[in-house]
This record gives sequence, structure tokens and C-alpha cells, in this order.
Amino acid sequence: MIPAGTETALLDSWDYFVHLAMVLTPLFIGASFLVGLAQEYLPPERVEAMLRSRDQGTGNVLAAGLGAVTPFCSCSTVPVLAGLLGAGAPVGMSFSFLLASPIVNWIAVFLLFGLFGAGVTAAYVVTALFAAIVGGLVIGSLDLDGHVKDVRITAGGREITTDGGTATGCACSTVPKRTHRQRITAAAEGALSFFRETLPYIVVGIAIGALIHGAVPASFLQRIAGPGNPLATPLAALAGAPLYVSISGMLPIAHSLAEQGIPIGTVMAFVIGGAGISIPNLILLNKLFERQLLVIYASTVVTTGIVVGVLFNTVLAPIF
Repeated sequence: MIPAGTETALLDSWDYFVHLAMVLTPLFIGASFLVGLAQEYLPPERVEAMLRSRDQGTGNVLAAGLGAVTPFCSCSTVPVLAGLLGAGAPVGMSFSFLLASPIVNWIAVFLLFGLFGAGVTAAYVVTALFAAIVGGLVIGSLDLDGHVKDVRITAGGREITTDGGTATGCACSTVPKRTHRQRITAAAEGALSFFRETLPYIVVGIAIGALIHGAVPASFLQRIAGPGNPLATPLAALAGAPLYVSISGMLPIAHSLAEQGIPIGTVMAFVIGGAGISIPNLILLNKLFERQLLVIYASTVVTTGIVVGVLFNTVLAPIF
């Protein structure tokens, strides 16, 4: 016998699923198109060239900004970092790029806007970028250059070493002498292709969010992650990592948690922790960093998630 209320909960979940799908699909395709344009006009080797001549300070600001607006494909994010370190870029500046890249990007910004509105999105972007800049400056002051491994990373035909060697030719790079129309066409085709590849993660994320919205009692979530639990924000920053697969799949879950009354700062900590210290990301970085530096990176991400979360809960939440 089906428990009472099950049918209503499932219908509520289905309505929420359809709503999120209608909101997120056009936003995701639009954001993917902008990602494609960024890759066309700012290929990895150009970003490296822009940052190599910079020092700490202004370099951290530029690195964080480029990390946010140039969300490369997964094959080149770590190679770009390796190229920066291999060319002698300061570790702290490289970290500003690394911290900003997964946490702030076009897809995250568009989906945040669609789910949470302009105010929350703007506050998230500003605080996350500021945290990436400050985090890079702090790490740069710790003299950690000796904890970068001398490795060779090959991705899509682009071979880069952290001991100063580099060879270009990445499949993600821009083809020389292409017209603007060709670049725009390639970005549009890439957006649709990326959407098809990412669709399973989007569907899973929306489905989990819909089930949380319709089937999980709000009182249960409030006991675990509500304002009455002083450890909710730190735990959320840590819990995001094992649950993270894609930002497009994580944000629907985050929205559902917020709809169930979880404080917005706790939700943001969940997103930042998941995006920054996801298991696949740590596996890739383990090839580049010695264990001490990897632990420092993970700790910096968690700290960033907690600080941003507390800031949202105590200062920004009343504004929104």
C-alpha cells in the first residue's frame, strides 16, 4: 500500500522538475555559447602569456578575473596552471587563477542568476573573486614553490611541463586566422554539443533537487543544515566535494535546499566546496602538487566556502 501523501509529493516533485528544466536549459545553452566564445578568443596559451609577465598583487587580480571568464574545457584547466608555474609565474598568482576558475564561471553565473536572482549572483561573484585574490596573496606569502612537482602534462595534443618546458597544440586552442563568423559558428555548435554531453548531469541534478523539494521534509533538512546548527556551514562546504559532478547538476540541488529553508550562505558554501575540491579536481591536482600543497589548496577552498557562507548568512541574507 502506497503511504498517504506519496502521490502528492511525487506530483510536486514533477512540477518542480519541469520548472527547473524550463528555466535552466536556455540559460545553460546561452552560458555554454559564451564559454565557447571565451575559448575562441582567449585560448589557454594566450592566458598564460598575459599572466607570465605579472607579479603578485595586480597579477592576482588579473589571474582571478581570467579564471572566471575563461572556463576552459577540463582537458586544459590543469595544463594552463602547469604552464603558468613552468614559466615561472608565482604560486600565489597561479592559485588565484585556480581558485576562481571552478567557482566563478559563465555557467555558474547564468544558472545562479536564473535560480537565485541578480542580487545573490552579484554578491556571489564579488565575494568569490575577492576570496580568490586574497587566497592567492596569502598562499604566495608562504614560499611554497618547492612543493610543485616537476611533471609533464599532455592534454589534447598540448604538452606542458612544470619545469619550464611547453609545447602548444591543444585541441581546445583557437585555430589561427578564423573569421569572427567562423568563431561564432564554432561557439554555437560547441554550446549545443556541450549541452548534449552535460545533459545527463543536468537531469540528475534537477531530479535530485526535485525529490528534495517534494519528498524530503523541510523539518528534517532544517535539523541538519538549518540556522540552529552552528556547524551547518562548515559541514556544507565539506559535503559538496563527494556529491559534486558538474556545476550544472549541483546548482539545482542548491536551489532546492534554499527553497526548503536552508540559509543561503550554507547553500553557497555547499556550492563552493563542491566546485573547488571535487574528487576529479583533486585527482588532477595531485599530479601537479605535492601533498602539503594539495592540502593547503583544499583547506583554502573550504575556508573560502565557510567565509563566504557566513558572510551571506550574517550580512547579505537580510538584504535579499
